Amino acid sequence: MPNTKYVIITPARNEEANIEKTLNSMVSQTILPEKWVIVSDGSSDNTDEIVKRYAIQHDWIEFVRMPMHSDRQFAAKVNAFKSGYEKVKDLDYEIIGNLDADISFEKDYLKFLLSKFEEDQRLGVCGTPFVEDGKHYDYRFSNIEHVSGACQLFSRKCFEEIGGYVPIKGGGIDWVAVTTARMKGWKTRTFIEKTCQHHRKMGTGNVSAILTWFRQGQKDYFLGNHPFWEIFRILYQMTKKPLIIGGSFLFFGFVWANLRKVERPISEELIKFIRGEQMQRLKKAFKLG
Repeated sequence: MPNTKYVIITPARNEEANIEKTLNSMVSQTILPEKWVIVSDGSSDNTDEIVKRYAIQHDWIEFVRMPMHSDRQFAAKVNAFKSGYEKVKDLDYEIIGNLDADISFEKDYLKFLLSKFEEDQRLGVCGTPFVEDGKHYDYRFSNIEHVSGACQLFSRKCFEEIGGYVPIKGGGIDWVAVTTARMKGWKTRTFIEKTCQHHRKMGTGNVSAILTWFRQGQKDYFLGNHPFWEIFRILYQMTKKPLIIGGSFLFFGFVWANLRKVERPISEELIKFIRGEQMQRLKKAFKLG
């Protein structure tokens, strides 16, 4: 049984349809957190009432309310997380987690992840695949070192060393945190032995799937993807549904951001590291080195 103490923070905005699944998963865990802070980011539905009901029953759950706002920028999630972090930063813990408000998981899910930190002191970030519509990424072809934002657990030392989450208006917040951890010398890993269930389709929000791919292309640019890497990414996406179209809009988004010289919100050091990793993965894929 892992002896590691941990805390969890969950930003939530209008999650009345799914948050009770997350709440039930957490209260059923074989190892409970020192504190779980759920931050309602200006919710206008019944999210707050649902969370308050559980907080009354479990003293390790704390509810925080952020002001109402109409801003759906990704940076708002970081601001909500930081409000939760203020409630835990002075507590005694070794692991800090960021947990989405629309996932569910087995009773030993967090026990499993905590054990990975005890097995490897250089592990900085870990998580598992998320299952959506009965499917998850094929990790024969996806980067096992990336950790999905649905559930990210950080060692406290790693989280503090990378400076926590950086508020990026266009997204990529979770990815930047994990990649920065590797740049700082920490190990990051998705452990495929377990999964969590994601109950709301990721990446679309209030926009169409096609516009989602256009925005992804923009994000690929401002997060520093190597152009050569992006070519292969576009070609690969063209083989997936919607055939040709998804990859085409990925291309248009990347080129549009390039022509507009969209500001990159990350350091040159991180861009260099990202591109170096991408080139190494391409060499490995084509057995060039």
